Amino acid sequence: MTTRATPSTTADPLVETVLHWYDENARDLPWRRPEASPWSVLVSEFMLQQTPVVRVLPVHEAWLARWPTPAALAAESSGEAVRAWGRLGYPRRALRLHGAAVAITEQHGGEVPASYDDLLALPGVGDYTAAAVAAFAFGQRQVVLDTNVRRVLARTMTGTEFPPRSVTRAERDLGASLLPQDAPTAATWSVAVMELGALVCTADRPRCGGCPVVARCAWQQSGAPAYDGPPRQVQTYAGTDRQCRGRLLAVLRDAPGAVPKARLDTVWENAEQRERALASLVEDGLATLDADGRYRLP
Repeated sequence: MTTRATPSTTADPLVETVLHWYDENARDLPWRRPEASPWSVLVSEFMLQQTPVVRVLPVHEAWLARWPTPAALAAESSGEAVRAWGRLGYPRRALRLHGAAVAITEQHGGEVPASYDDLLALPGVGDYTAAAVAAFAFGQRQVVLDTNVRRVLARTMTGTEFPPRSVTRAERDLGASLLPQDAPTAATWSVAVMELGALVCTADRPRCGGCPVVARCAWQQSGAPAYDGPPRQVQTYAGTDRQCRGRLLAVLRDAPGAVPKARLDTVWENAEQRERALASLVEDGLATLDADGRYRLP
């Protein structure tokens, strides 16, 4: 929903180069189209957390078809949100998105709020999501720092392969210093540098040969030194509690009603891990235990 402003509104040559690259290489994504609603943008931001675009696209489309407004989602149970979340992973995001829809309906007349502070107050919305929705849905001038943006800035501006584990004051100051003064241009810059990180300046095997700002990249100019900071976390899945939770939740999601405990016992061999994972689903609000000992979505 961002609009491109004139080049004269941009001071930094790196910013202008990335903006020109984005004009020619931006992916056509539904939440970026001019007709996309702020609700579409908010839904996309929840879904895209730790999930590739290719997996989000069909779920986002189905979600907006079923719940085109926050009020439509708020009118249904949180369990239906978990069911529709499907296999995107990290299903607590579905609960938080449902909670945000309820808050928007009750506190904002069913309209996604435009202000950063009001967005930040919604369930499940942190600094990044609030800034992203304010920028991408409402064209505001915000410092938007996701993993892709932070990696691009770390390499091009500070000469390091990867940014710190968590956002630092120095990163915020750097992001603010590059932000164009014109709000529409700033919003486009925020999505453009994010796209560069997603498509070119990737974490693994970056395509430096096709990067529009390689000549300005401090990391390349210093010989692309290998990362020497704290060990980067590598997520595993097979055999973890997270995989076990996913198996159990899939049974609940596919069932029309309550599921007997015996049915859940068949999907994971390790009984101790299975019981721990099932208890955590109930604790997190992703499953409920009926009086007769059967489980269901909330």
